[in-house]
Amino acid sequence: MAIDQETAMTDEAIDAFLAAHETGVLSLAREDEPYAIPISYGYDADERVIYLRLVSTPESEKRQFLESSPSARLVVYDEQGETYRSVVATGVLESLPPSELTPEQIAQYGSAKRPLFEIWARGKQDLDIELYRLEPDSLNGRRTDIDRSA
Repeated sequence: MAIDQETAMTDEAIDAFLAAHETGVLSLAREDEPYAIPISYGYDADERVIYLRLVSTPESEKRQFLESSPSARLVVYDEQGETYRSVVATGVLESLPPSELTPEQIAQYGSAKRPLFEIWARGKQDLDIELYRLEPDSLNGRRTDIDRSA
C-alpha cells in the first residue's frame, strides 16, 4: 500500500466535510498531560465555528480538564474506499452560558448529535451538561488517496 496522492483540502472542502460529519475526537492538554474523548458536534460553516455539548460529573477527569481552560484539538476523519480525509481544528474551548445563547447557536447545538440511548453510571441529575464553542485558531484538512496495488 502506497500513498498515491496527498493534498491539502480547500476551505470549501473543509467546511463541507465538517458539515457532513457529526462526530470526532476532542483532545485536551494541560501541562504534560493529554486527554482525548469521542464527541459529537454541530458546525456553522458561515462562521467556521464548532459547537459542542459536553457531559461530565463534577469530579470527573473531563471536568478537571475543562476547568483548566485547556488547549483543544478536534480531529474529524473518515475513510471511503481508497481515500482518507481528515480535518484538524485547534484552539481554546469557550464555555457558553445557556442564558446567553442566540437562536442561531441553539440551532447548532441541535446539530450536535447524541445517541438515542444513554448509559451513565450515575443518575442524570448528577451530570453537568455544558455548552462550548471552538472558534479554531487553525483549521486544516488533508485528503490522502491510497494505491493498494502498489
